[in-house]
Amino acid sequence: MAYFIDVILPIPVEKAFTYAINKDEAIYLRPGMRVAVPFGKSKIYSGIVKHIHQEHPQIYEPKPIAYILDEDILITATQLQLWEWIAQYYMCTQGEILRAALPRTFLLESETIIRKEKNVSDVELDDTSFILVEALEHQSQLKIEEVMAILGKRNVLPIIDRLLHKGVLSIQEEVYEKYTPKLVAYVKLTEQYQSEEALHALLDSLGRAPKQRQLVLHFFSLKAKSKNEIKTTQLLKQASATTTQLQALVKKGVFVVDKKKEDRVSFAEATAVEKALSAAQTAALAELKNTFKEKEVCLLHGVTSSGKTEVYVRLIKEMLETGRQVLYLLPEIALTTQLIRRLELYFGNKIAVFHSKYSVNERTEVWNNVLAGAPNAQLIIGARSAVLLPFKDLGLIVVDEEHESSFKQFDPAPRYHARDTAIVLGKLHDAKVLLGSATPAIETYYNAQQGKYGLTILNERYGNVLMPEIQLVDIKEKRRKRLMTGYFSDTLLRNITDTLEEGEQVILFQNRRGYSPILECTTCGFAPQCPNCDVSLTYHKYRDQLRCHYCSHHIAVQQKCQACGSAELTTKGFGTEQVESALKELYPEASISRMDSDTTRGKHAFEKLITAFEDGDIDILVGTQMLTKGLDFRNVTLVGILQADTLLNYPNFRAHERSYQLIAQVSGRAGRTKKRGKVLVQTYNPYHQILQQVSVNNYEAMYAEQLEERHTYKYPPFHRLIKITLKHRDYQKMEEASLWLAQSLRNVLGASNVLGPETPHISRIRNLYHKHIMIKIMPKQSLKAVKKDILRVQSSFKAIAPYRSVRFILDVDTYA
Repeated sequence: MAYFIDVILPIPVEKAFTYAINKDEAIYLRPGMRVAVPFGKSKIYSGIVKHIHQEHPQIYEPKPIAYILDEDILITATQLQLWEWIAQYYMCTQGEILRAALPRTFLLESETIIRKEKNVSDVELDDTSFILVEALEHQSQLKIEEVMAILGKRNVLPIIDRLLHKGVLSIQEEVYEKYTPKLVAYVKLTEQYQSEEALHALLDSLGRAPKQRQLVLHFFSLKAKSKNEIKTTQLLKQASATTTQLQALVKKGVFVVDKKKEDRVSFAEATAVEKALSAAQTAALAELKNTFKEKEVCLLHGVTSSGKTEVYVRLIKEMLETGRQVLYLLPEIALTTQLIRRLELYFGNKIAVFHSKYSVNERTEVWNNVLAGAPNAQLIIGARSAVLLPFKDLGLIVVDEEHESSFKQFDPAPRYHARDTAIVLGKLHDAKVLLGSATPAIETYYNAQQGKYGLTILNERYGNVLMPEIQLVDIKEKRRKRLMTGYFSDTLLRNITDTLEEGEQVILFQNRRGYSPILECTTCGFAPQCPNCDVSLTYHKYRDQLRCHYCSHHIAVQQKCQACGSAELTTKGFGTEQVESALKELYPEASISRMDSDTTRGKHAFEKLITAFEDGDIDILVGTQMLTKGLDFRNVTLVGILQADTLLNYPNFRAHERSYQLIAQVSGRAGRTKKRGKVLVQTYNPYHQILQQVSVNNYEAMYAEQLEERHTYKYPPFHRLIKITLKHRDYQKMEEASLWLAQSLRNVLGASNVLGPETPHISRIRNLYHKHIMIKIMPKQSLKAVKKDILRVQSSFKAIAPYRSVRFILDVDTYA
């Protein structure tokens, strides 16, 4: 009887591949285990077993597997169900989900190993080949990357190919396990010297080895201070000794060194006592618990600084006491840093953290702990990718700041939304899902109003602190009266001065990084452009560079205009770097820093910056939208938004909703303790309805107005959207392909449901021209049927020879 397995490979192919296994392997294997399998001519991949069966594939002869990689499952059955839903809903492949979900240590791919086969005379080899062969005299084998490093060339395959034909080399594909566990060495005293007499005799015998004697004495000193085991590093540091001296005592049978596997990231035990909840928080908590009896998903709509986190803490604690896991999703790594410190006080060593700033080995350890349901992975805090972890028994999912577009994956596939995926994950685990925000997404609030989700409102700040006073500053009028100093109005500067004099802190928000978006010649008007993208190069003064924020192309700042040779160059517009520079001139005594993606690249950069601001080491913090995402600073009483109009005038149907959310969220950083905060919004149009609504914290008015517009113009939550993006280097081919595709979709779906093809705001990125086609799906239309039609048109599109090279990208529920 023949046995087969269907394997999900980490490549973007639509179907799983079938491989042959024997009876013993069929008994041993289970869905969710990894196997190494051959694919193509010589490549070996690690794939996930999806299904074990006895049906021979009809189209091709299945290959046998190379070997089994795991003793137990790596992917749970619930995860495989979730992957199927993501693949179907977001129109991607399970291989793409596999690559996005698993840490790279699990995604083993074969590496080409080069070995020397026979000796040849120097005459037969050119100089480059001789260097490679000589290197193999000293090493038995080399990887391709090592050959590239030795020869100092990127293209080494022709050289290897020549030597293969001469029989000098042989190649082989080998799979390597990339994860290396962290081993910590501990020192123990052997049983021989446990008694007091034996110990005295030992110390006497070490009279001529004073350093070894000191090591033994320091060991007992450390033992007396702590009941924990003693690390070798700790002992050597305390005794100012060397590894050689410790090894000498190990050889004499005095000490024994044990190595234990430990996680790279761990937390101390919980120490905090729960804060007393306010009456409003208590009522909200009771209402949430009551709602969860009937609804699986609930929205907590709480104003900024209303104490939503304390409500989350109570629900998390109750769930952990039942022995079930909790997932806490956050939109930004910056938020994760601050929240970890708060939750560590309550939950201590039950916490695990999962996000992209952690190393591959650290994420691998979290994955294994979550899969095992380990005590140190009961509360998992993470960014959007944490929703793909292998939960054993999930009881509660908290999606904080659920309105954030950061929860949507844009590139590469799968282009999933973590909030919506979390709701499906909750259903699969029979877990409750809590969505929290001061400014909920229109779609979420609509679902709550329609009764699909529960709704709990927390509309007062903790400690009865007043909402910040939001004042709109008309900079058009200020410029007319010459009351502007650079990009700062006299009102803003006066308030900054008063705030600093009172020993309080200031946040200034400018949603553009760099010094200036344009460096322009005043003589001929030329501004340097990116050669790969249709954007101007942004000026970064601290690096003395012009840099593209799309493809990272950069050049040194030119002293003269490249077009006319004039030395008269000026900047247009401003970013966070220029704001920081101007403030340092205006307030030389103040400590000023900025928070943007340029200053927070390192692993601990967020933490250092946030800690410094919390500790009062920074007086003024300038930043981009990183500042808006739920950070809690107790001494901030003034927030300035330097140019609100750039948020409002963006060509997107969500622009006004996002503007309201962004301004409301950054305003919420002000006055979070006793003193009422103040927010100054600089704008050329203070009478804009969104600015008027946000100035009085009227979310309901914004929601009602936007909902009416969405209904009129057929946008979510009434109509679903699927965006198709086409990319190609040849503009003409792109134009023809997009027109053909749009017409084909209109023929199938109807003319009114297909918009485009449209050239996006930035039409070329990384030398690829872009075209967008938007598909609107009517409320009563079958989403499944529409997707089926789109895939059928896509197959026809790919069958046309000139269009095969055009990249075809599907984005369901697009947020772009």
